Amino acid sequence: MTYCGVVSIAGRPNVGKSTLLNRLIGQKLSITAHKPQTTRHSILGIQTSGDRQVIYVDTPGIHVTGTQRLNQVLNRTASTSLHDVDVIILVVQAMVWNEDDIRAFELVSHSGVPFFIAVNKIDTVRRKEDMLPFLAKLPDHEHLQGVMLISAQKKSGLDLLEESVGKLIPQGPWQYGEDELTDRSSRFLAAEAVREQLTRLLSAELPYALSVEIETFEESPDLLRIGAVIWVDKPSQKGIVIGKGGAQLKEVGSRARGTLETLFGTKVFLQLWVRVKEGWADDERALRSLGYDDQ
Repeated sequence: MTYCGVVSIAGRPNVGKSTLLNRLIGQKLSITAHKPQTTRHSILGIQTSGDRQVIYVDTPGIHVTGTQRLNQVLNRTASTSLHDVDVIILVVQAMVWNEDDIRAFELVSHSGVPFFIAVNKIDTVRRKEDMLPFLAKLPDHEHLQGVMLISAQKKSGLDLLEESVGKLIPQGPWQYGEDELTDRSSRFLAAEAVREQLTRLLSAELPYALSVEIETFEESPDLLRIGAVIWVDKPSQKGIVIGKGGAQLKEVGSRARGTLETLFGTKVFLQLWVRVKEGWADDERALRSLGYDDQ
């Protein structure tokens, strides 16, 4: 007898959803950065242990503000990921409850799916007794299965979360092989590795005007050759990404190459180009060409 179920990890931007997925799977699949809306695509992380296969879905952050087409696509992607699943983990940040959290709770509670609230980043609260008023104010719902206190970064409370979620996984055949970790292609993971370093290294707003597209992906026994295009929204942004004397782009490439070599277990030759596609984040056709379909 085997068990298999889909668990959506939802919440507003920057609460630690991607870090939680990576910790649950035991390998870095979703990119992380201390900036909201780092996650732009749903990505599956597959955990198979014993007779149980749990398919976790990391989703873009649900947010109220933002009028560009990209913001709308991200919200649609996140909302779609709350349906046809078995369990939802609604991630919130300890001591923070804002409009985006309220919207995320509304979408999750209206989905009709059993859900847990995972209060993340509890390691940042110095006095745990200060959390009692915060926890008391969290809304209740008939589909709410419990409130879990976790720190995805410190791997605290995850065993209990997994155990609680596991009890709701239905009986059924596995959807993926025992050794599979994600449904995403190697090209997708490579593009995300480059975008992660851009998000980490560049100024606060610029990463949201960037997208990465893999043009070449050539495998040989001892070397993986990857060519990636970094698309920017305006000509003025191109120089910022490249940096003085190409220094910024070189640093992005160096860091991304290290991530890719760890991910793929081989030496990587990475080439990066920066090109301009004006207004791509507000152009439905451009978004589709860059892989931002409603998933």
